[in-house]
Amino acid sequence: MASRLMWASRAAFHLRISVFNRGFATVLKDLKYSDSHEWAKVEGGSVTVGITDHAQDHLGDVVYVELPEVGSSVTQGSSFGAVESVKATSDLNSPVSGKIVEVNEELSSSPGLVNSSPFENGWIIKVELSDSGEVGKLMDSERYSKFCEEEDAAH
Repeated sequence: MASRLMWASRAAFHLRISVFNRGFATVLKDLKYSDSHEWAKVEGGSVTVGITDHAQDHLGDVVYVELPEVGSSVTQGSSFGAVESVKATSDLNSPVSGKIVEVNEELSSSPGLVNSSPFENGWIIKVELSDSGEVGKLMDSERYSKFCEEEDAAH
């Protein structure tokens, strides 16, 4: 196990991927995080949204992702869909407000991408940001890691 982690760390370093390790879950430094375990990758006025490695790990194998319609509006903290796993069903909450400009249709036939690639192929929606100030309300990687540790300790 340790040799696998060392290999992954070396590979991440050589690929110039910024990774912050927290226990067994991965937290990427250049993303923002909500307290409901969604991540947000901000690129100008566009935000890509998915669920965190921590969330997918707690959910178990994802078997279905309820996707919203392109063109619909989302509000920060409000539900826009759901993820169903072998353990539970969990609402998806938007970390930002705006208009959905794209959904990951690949998840309809391959919901397991949320587990195998939560930060890349398992993204869920892309949002045209309506209020850039909301991004400042989200946690950075360090705060999110501490939040997860505290949450796990409480359960």
